[in-house]
Amino acid sequence: MRRIGIQGGTFDPIHFGHLRPALEVLEACALDEVRFIPCAQPVHRDMPQTDASARLAMVAHAIASVPAFRLDDREIRRSGPSYMVDTLASLKAEQPEAGFYLILGQDAFLKFETWHQWQKVLELASLVVTQRPGYVVEVPEALRPYLYTGALAQMPAQGAVGLLPVTQLAISSTQIRAEIDAGRSIDYLLPEAVIAYIKEHGLYQKR
Repeated sequence: MRRIGIQGGTFDPIHFGHLRPALEVLEACALDEVRFIPCAQPVHRDMPQTDASARLAMVAHAIASVPAFRLDDREIRRSGPSYMVDTLASLKAEQPEAGFYLILGQDAFLKFETWHQWQKVLELASLVVTQRPGYVVEVPEALRPYLYTGALAQMPAQGAVGLLPVTQLAISSTQIRAEIDAGRSIDYLLPEAVIAYIKEHGLYQKR
């Protein structure tokens, strides 16, 4: 069974805070690949500042050096709100024999019960919750029955919630956009290829 990680987000822009944890999940969970799926119409946050084509391009530049990282544009191509349950259902329809692992930061995980059809999400995939080392995540009561405490490399591909301490980088897309807007350097916050793309296209600057 192929084990596929799913990393969703607006990626506006993508940065090392997205990339390093995804790499650590890839290795800890013995995944065959991680798919980065840019969101078209986010449900739990504001709309992205940049258009879909630019965000797709930035992700492509960011992950080009890691063969196991792949760009998936299905949410961009799909109309309507970007519900993860629909994304997982389409992936499962394409690859019924594969197992899927949805990567979530701890803040997103604590709001998981507000997601559209969250129980169905857990029928289609398992969750890998990335957390700060030494930090104890208070698992919501409704999700405690799904908690998996074994080796993540053997975690089942549906109906489980695994917790993984990862390198937490205090970087945010909001911060990066503010630095650019203020004319300050964004070096070492995101890959050089993404910085070059942002500069070439004048993204996030005051008009």
